[in-house]
Amino acid sequence: MPEDYYAERPLFGGAIASTFPLRFQDVSNIRQVPDHQEVFVDPARDESLIFELLDLKLDVADNGSATWFLQDLATEQDAEGSMVIEQSGVVEADGLRFRNMPAVVTTAVGQMAISKGRQGREAQNIVRVYLANLRLKEVGTDVLITAYEPILINPLSESASTVGAGLAVPAAQSGCMPMAEVFKLAVSSFKVNDWSLFGAAAA
Repeated sequence: MPEDYYAERPLFGGAIASTFPLRFQDVSNIRQVPDHQEVFVDPARDESLIFELLDLKLDVADNGSATWFLQDLATEQDAEGSMVIEQSGVVEADGLRFRNMPAVVTTAVGQMAISKGRQGREAQNIVRVYLANLRLKEVGTDVLITAYEPILINPLSESASTVGAGLAVPAAQSGCMPMAEVFKLAVSSFKVNDWSLFGAAAA
């Protein structure tokens, strides 16, 4: 069975780093990606991993913040049948601190029906979404790490031509690290190498 090799990958010009499998390719080599995002995809499995930097949402409480962002994402993607499967409590990330203030981390896992790109609702896939919110309050930033794992591919989805329609092949069966593990690894290994990325607040 092939091993899923992983390595530390530079993000945002190396200012940030995270570790995840090499099978995830940088989407910016194929198409334009917004400056506040880093997007990686494994086309063979239609799985993706997204790192996003947002202005800190002061009106969102720490407890359940990942769930709030997950529900916001479902609304944004016009998802149907969205449900939260699990959510974590608030954890302080001691390895991720600025001026002695540790980041606050919450995670949530949900399942939803979403379409790829501009496809309509008739082409929706059932997808499991893992989301972590790392709150870097000292630099006014909410970091989102989102992992998408297809559960059921719709025959009408553009994904069907690449990975096939129907139930997705389990990761272990393909010799790949399961998406839940990819997500945990990416979140636990996330680190900031250069705080000046966050501008004046970090000066």
